Amino acid sequence: MNPKLFEKVDHYISNLVATEDTVLQETIQSLDAAAMPQISVTPVQGKFLQLMLLSCKAKRVLELGTLGAYSTIWMTRALPADGKVITVEFDPHHADIASQNIAKAGLSDQIDLRIGKAMDVLNELIATGEEAFDFIFIDADKPPYSEYFELALQLSHPGTLIICDNVIREGQVLDENTHDEKVKGVQRFNQMLANHPKVTATIMQTVGAKEYDGMAIAIVN
Repeated sequence: MNPKLFEKVDHYISNLVATEDTVLQETIQSLDAAAMPQISVTPVQGKFLQLMLLSCKAKRVLELGTLGAYSTIWMTRALPADGKVITVEFDPHHADIASQNIAKAGLSDQIDLRIGKAMDVLNELIATGEEAFDFIFIDADKPPYSEYFELALQLSHPGTLIICDNVIREGQVLDENTHDEKVKGVQRFNQMLANHPKVTATIMQTVGAKEYDGMAIAIVN
């Protein structure tokens, strides 16, 4: 593997087909200014999410893990004018920065930012009879990925597309003796996904500016 080559190719692709505008660039810069981790999706991955939204004609989107709203902005821009995103962020400081970035992007009317534990918000959405989502992006804390996915299924309909990020962990998923709770979480999730009767799914390895990882992609049966 040649990480420098993968990163150069990633920039080549993004410059061709996933160019960031000022809003997206400033969103990434806001993370450094606010001492937040630079763990957003890449521009190429943001464009990929847009294409997936367009492919399933999504109007309602649920996102777990807002961070600075970089992926949120990418996804919302793929929606029709009456489309809606509910995005969930646990950290109030992150949510505050995300809210500012969403406002700068002019998307406050389409994005409903919820602050709290993803598990609590999911259960609340289920309890209140929230309308099913067309697309769900899970990019939150890794240990409860399986639980997030099962709850997300209760907020889905046949044809809902669910994408879960960071499920390869630079190949650490192969380590059966790992003590890393994040790795254990995605190992458990990947195994569950492999035999899940309610979805048709695969896992794609990803390389590029964010090094080596992977995304799980599932369609609700």
